[in-house]
Amino acid sequence: MNWRVTFQVIGIIAAILSLFPLVAADYWWIRVFDFPHLLLTGFTLIAIILYFFTFKPKWVNDYLYITILLGCFAFQISKIIEFTPFYSLQVADSSENISNDNRLNVYGANVLQKNEEGAELYKEIQEMQPDIILFTETNNRWSTEINSAIGADYPYKVEEPLDNTYGMLVYSKLPLRNTSIEYMVDPEIPSIHTQVQMRNGEWLQYYAIHPTPPMPQHNPKSTDRDTELMKTAIMSYQSELPVIVMGDFNDVTWSDGTQLTMRIGKLLDYRVGRGFYNSFSAKNPVMRWPLDHILVSSDFRHEKSGTGVGFGSDHFPAYVTLTYEPELASEQAAVEPTEENWKQARDQMNTKGLESFMEIPAGLKNLISN
Repeated sequence: MNWRVTFQVIGIIAAILSLFPLVAADYWWIRVFDFPHLLLTGFTLIAIILYFFTFKPKWVNDYLYITILLGCFAFQISKIIEFTPFYSLQVADSSENISNDNRLNVYGANVLQKNEEGAELYKEIQEMQPDIILFTETNNRWSTEINSAIGADYPYKVEEPLDNTYGMLVYSKLPLRNTSIEYMVDPEIPSIHTQVQMRNGEWLQYYAIHPTPPMPQHNPKSTDRDTELMKTAIMSYQSELPVIVMGDFNDVTWSDGTQLTMRIGKLLDYRVGRGFYNSFSAKNPVMRWPLDHILVSSDFRHEKSGTGVGFGSDHFPAYVTLTYEPELASEQAAVEPTEENWKQARDQMNTKGLESFMEIPAGLKNLISN
């Protein structure tokens, strides 16, 4: 076997695939390469290391190849470095001596509709006692089972069980108001919008979403997913209340789509500076990336977070304990979206029918009319 050629092929393939998402197209076979970015970065690094064992200093082609590969590796790292301890925290650590009234425990689990193993999930929930829980991929069987297992502890519920893998349940220990189940983009894919009263008496705006992924068996383009993310971002931007957005976005945290959602929605990610918290796939330790997200406005700070127990689903649960500290929000405030951000939002979403769905911010309305 010619090891030089092998290393070159591995490196070039990994580099090319990681650059695919830079193409300005929303076809699934392009957008899907956002997902294995960690794996592709690892392959590129391995190819660089191994290639030095067969590197020939007198060969100009070797210098050209390794320069290209190092450039691609630098780009790959730039996409993910903010989710390592080498980067500053986006959501600061909680202050000391925070009262329980200003503490909020949030938990989300994609149960995998066909999964029939819920015992470990219920055990973890009973131990952690989260204040708000989002269950996705829930049909009537799951709804009945979850209610039987933990329903007595959660007096406030919003339920939309479906048999199409997009059913959704929200369980809360805290009072809810202004609750609605919306089908923002697809008539078969719901989201839950509600307001939650914290123990301190203050209210927050809560959005639970689960947009469709860009896959041929679901949707050949990422347009629907990106549109739902942008609509949610715009509502977050317009909210006068503190905001939490969570769910299985079917998108990774470093993708342009999720990053733009945060910028437009003025949302923060507690994982920045802390780690990836890979939640999918629970069944494959190699092909694993962060699909489940909990994004917050600058009113909240981070106490603890992690991924939960394996319970037969292809997702691990995601959880975070937040503290409500609005007096310190200016220390980590999200910046106002720029005109370029609004242009990107317009290009990323289907704006048809948007005005009938929500009041459009001026920064986007002018661009749509043009």
